[in-house]
Amino acid sequence: MTPGLWQIGLVILVAVLLFGGRGRISSIMADLGKGITSFRKGLSEDSKTKEIEQNDVVDVTPDKDKSEST
Repeated sequence: MTPGLWQIGLVILVAVLLFGGRGRISSIMADLGKGITSFRKGLSEDSKTKEIEQNDVVDVTPDKDKSEST
């Protein structure tokens, strides 16, 4: 079942009535695109952070002085 021309027109009409014209739908789509972009950026930063944590771990704990052990 493929949607006909009337069904597509009806869906577009309902979307325009619900969200209004004058760029509101495009602004909603732009916000959705920004959200997806920031989500992908967060995923890539998370994987970079894991690589750094696993590869660049340095032990900075100071050694105990031998003079204090007496």
